[in-house]
Amino acid sequence: MSEERLDALTEAAGLIGEWQDSKGCTHRLDDATRRELLAGLGFPAENASEIDASLERLRPPASPAHWPPLITAEQGRGTALPSVLPEGTRYVLVLENGERREGRLPRAGELPPVETPGYHRLQIGDSVRTLAVAPPRCFTLADACDSETPRQWGLAAQLYALRRPGDGGIGDTLALERLVRHAAEAGAAAVAISPTHAMFSADVTRYSPYAPSSRLLYNVLHAAPEALLGEEPVKRAKDISGVNDALPRLEAEPLLDWPAAAIAKLTWLRALCEDLMQREDAKAVRLRQALAAFRQRGGSTLEHHCRFEALQQRLGILDWRQWPRELRDPTGPEVARFAEVDARDVEFHAFLQWLVSEGLARAQASAREAGMTVGLIADLAVGADAAGSQAWSRQAEMLEGLSIGAPPDAFNVHGQDWGLAPFSPQGLVRSGFRSFIDMLRAGFAHAGGLRIDHVMGLMRLWLVPHGKAPTAGGYVRYPFDDLLRLVALESWRHRAIVIGEDLGTVPPGFRQRLARHGILGMRVLWFERDDDGGFLPPAQWSRDAIATSTTHDLPTLAGWWAGRDIEWRDRLGLLGEGRDADGEQAERRSDRARLARSFGLLDPLASSTVLEATELPVSQVLDAGAQQLGLTPAPLTLLPVEDALGLEEQANLPGTLDEHPNWRRRLPDATARLFASTEVRDRLEQLAMARRQAAQAVTTPETADDGGDE
Repeated sequence: MSEERLDALTEAAGLIGEWQDSKGCTHRLDDATRRELLAGLGFPAENASEIDASLERLRPPASPAHWPPLITAEQGRGTALPSVLPEGTRYVLVLENGERREGRLPRAGELPPVETPGYHRLQIGDSVRTLAVAPPRCFTLADACDSETPRQWGLAAQLYALRRPGDGGIGDTLALERLVRHAAEAGAAAVAISPTHAMFSADVTRYSPYAPSSRLLYNVLHAAPEALLGEEPVKRAKDISGVNDALPRLEAEPLLDWPAAAIAKLTWLRALCEDLMQREDAKAVRLRQALAAFRQRGGSTLEHHCRFEALQQRLGILDWRQWPRELRDPTGPEVARFAEVDARDVEFHAFLQWLVSEGLARAQASAREAGMTVGLIADLAVGADAAGSQAWSRQAEMLEGLSIGAPPDAFNVHGQDWGLAPFSPQGLVRSGFRSFIDMLRAGFAHAGGLRIDHVMGLMRLWLVPHGKAPTAGGYVRYPFDDLLRLVALESWRHRAIVIGEDLGTVPPGFRQRLARHGILGMRVLWFERDDDGGFLPPAQWSRDAIATSTTHDLPTLAGWWAGRDIEWRDRLGLLGEGRDADGEQAERRSDRARLARSFGLLDPLASSTVLEATELPVSQVLDAGAQQLGLTPAPLTLLPVEDALGLEEQANLPGTLDEHPNWRRRLPDATARLFASTEVRDRLEQLAMARRQAAQAVTTPETADDGGDE
């Protein structure tokens, strides 16, 4: 009986007891792992009484008085209510536009279809809840282009890597604004960028864009205040701060020195803020009014983050879980008292958020003005640092003691622990999905698209108990239908497309669900292979996913061709058990021949193709790669800037920290000159021509290939 009750608790808590790995092998969680994960989820299960108590807490609500604050529904379909109410129960629905509708339940436990999307107010008896009615799918590229078969292309760039004179060593929104204009001139419809999430001003050694302090706000180090405040105040702030000697050196470095560049920038930004607050000219007054309006719109989300930033700096304790107890509650009286006493510091951090928000808005406006269909595509990281602002300000919605990772697979035989704090599935429901919605809105706010990193996390996440190996983790189920509906609703409200990074261990049928909801998957050149290891021809790529040559975690096209990634992994001992560099390079030589044949650069019937492939100039391979991506049936092709330029080094090498310069590589020239060479301009034109050719060769549904999806 105890085993049956443990099974029942496992199911009720959303812990997946049995799962399949990337090879299709079935695994089952042992009881010890189940108990540890259940405890991390907040449902102790060490004995029968704990199991019974945890099961009692997970019982469905008996009445509307105990329903969660938000219920999701799909436009035009009946909605199952959280508890079964009798047929004929009266309800009142007040739409967002104020329209009031009264009715009775046509069937027990089911609300009749609602045709109007939005966040409406549902009242049953004395209970009032939000009813989030979502369109059946997201806003798509077809909607943006007003075409059933779009064939658009764009670039992908690491924002910190961009250069412009005067940037102080960190890519900023003004460099981004220039990039989108040049990309638009070349015919691009979009520019996908690395995450812009808020980092830690008090700890500038943390700079991975995928391990942020908060996904609800922005990274202030990307701010370019010249565009908003003018060149003269910025020059004056730099002069006063004494950073002028350091800035040219920081700008010239091939690798971004995050700590030095961040300290210098924050120093002169503080001087800039003080200057603005002290000036009484008409422009300064208008700017202060705009800042005040921004703070008011930002509400408690902005205020809490700014207080966190100021507290972390003042206390000198980087993990809020080690702060004095009275400061661990963001709504407590001691935090409010601190915000009054240190109002100028809190104001400074609001000022920084205002600058970067305005800069991102300008970049997106520039993209649309230049004719881009989509413009910026923002990136949403899968989690946030447990010591950061989001975990502090939204504690009820986060899990403590567990971190996000991945099970063992062909690329990481020991599994992965990313050290990121996960949402609590039950906490999300209890809060009315507040953080999730706020996170989506922050991502969509200044973009025409959003890429959701590790999109499988909408359905399930591999969670690892702190201190344990990744292999000791397990999958936890998330409210997938609710999250999909909220993504679709926010996508339409912002008229922005959604891309889901669906690489790794993908649950059966998951990609089909994404496609039905209008979320584009991702297909990467290195993984598009047939059963014999050959590279798929363009026609066999998916039409339900974007096409790209690589990602920030994988080798660039030039780097792969040169075997640079093998050199790095050999140097750092990352080749895996039983593997050596000579064997890897020999395998790569064969793969180069396969790639060259698929690109049409070699005669597929030739005998000495390995040697011939080695002798091919890399520029020819880069050109052919751009053309092949362009010829796929993908609605959107994204070419990383590194592959447009032919750079060998990749942005991030998974499994490393300081051994490889992750998130530090800057582009070789200023944004204004990146596409100046004839070679790069021709490559982008070949991509654009291939996209036009793909659009002309669209097949009918009767003859269309299934896109190679499983």
